[in-house]
Amino acid sequence: MTDAVVLDVEGTTSAVEHVHAVLFPYARARLAQWVARHGDERQTRALLDEVDRSCGRPAGGDDEATVATLVEWADSDRKHASLKALQGLIWHEGYVNGDLSGHVYGDTLPALRTWRGREARIYIYSSGSVQAQQDLFAHTQFGDLRAWLTGYFDTSSAGGKLSTASYRSIARSIETPSARVLFASDSVPELDSARAAGWRTAWVARPEECGSPNGPDRSPAADHPRYRNLLDLAEEIGR
Repeated sequence: MTDAVVLDVEGTTSAVEHVHAVLFPYARARLAQWVARHGDERQTRALLDEVDRSCGRPAGGDDEATVATLVEWADSDRKHASLKALQGLIWHEGYVNGDLSGHVYGDTLPALRTWRGREARIYIYSSGSVQAQQDLFAHTQFGDLRAWLTGYFDTSSAGGKLSTASYRSIARSIETPSARVLFASDSVPELDSARAAGWRTAWVARPEECGSPNGPDRSPAADHPRYRNLLDLAEEIGR
């Protein structure tokens, strides 16, 4: 039995290309402007100070240096919680003013319906901030999908996605035995960490993502059940 399903976003529910070609460039181009406009606000200042501390600089110092660090991290797709939170804030404004829309694959909603029909709870776990996750699923081409989701986790709330401790923490948070939690992702290292925590795993290796420079790990040695999409997974696992 599966009581809870935890889904990765990039490459699993949603296209890698949308994240890397649309969302990331949108935030990167607006980082300096965002800091100039919101740098004195409590939430933004706390995030900027954390960036400075991570770099060994005094908090509240040179915002130009802080922005340069953020741009460097964005270019290398560093999974730093402060960068992810700032990206989420910038994207939120983009969703609100109509610049951005979310993307999910066509099989995602039928899969959510299938799992919910079996009374499984569905969570999202992504390196993107909870704010970014909620906005993406609120603005998909199929409408607002948040009603199908039970909760969200990011690296601030649960820890890094390559840490086994993160998956144990999520299982405790959702009060579900590890053996009754299913994690679906396109990332084999993430799946390895979840399995080490006692979770069930499913490797989502979408044909659509083949050839993408940011696409999934497709090592034939990956020791996880493999699925072409989420609906195939939901129809087989979750009963």
